[in-house]
Amino acid sequence: MTGRILVAYATEHGSTIEVAEAIATALRDGGDQADVRPAGDMCPLDGYRAVVLGGALYMGRFHPDAARFLKRHRQALCQRPLAVFAIGPKTLAAADVAASRKQLDHALAAVPDVKAAAVAIFGGVVDPSKLRFPFKRMPASDARDWEAIGAWGHEVASLFAGGVGAVSA
Repeated sequence: MTGRILVAYATEHGSTIEVAEAIATALRDGGDQADVRPAGDMCPLDGYRAVVLGGALYMGRFHPDAARFLKRHRQALCQRPLAVFAIGPKTLAAADVAASRKQLDHALAAVPDVKAAAVAIFGGVVDPSKLRFPFKRMPASDARDWEAIGAWGHEVASLFAGGVGAVSA
């Protein structure tokens, strides 16, 4: 099944949009049209048969624009497939990924009627030049695994092609 898929993202310093673009590329590889848009700018979801939402995790919280997107569009998201990703852990160590997954699960629990068909955590980016004191003293890192991001995007494309629907409350 083909059709338009929205890849909405919420980013603070730009690294989440790069992940969103990679996921959109994977969706396009599967034959879909994928639009990449800021989550904070989205109006009605009319015209989109599925949604991928991505946001960064900062200080233990899902990016506010991503959290608001879930709440603002909860009714529409209950009627179409949804996949959610977050970036955030500084490393891909199991404990870091698990802690980030717990943070994302907490954000998703705030909108219990919205169910994601797929959820993923990807490594985050620390660019000290874009941060304020005292965070600008952190060492630079980029824990994004581009192969895993692309594979998840293809998995989501297959999932959406299989007619997976959102679960309604």
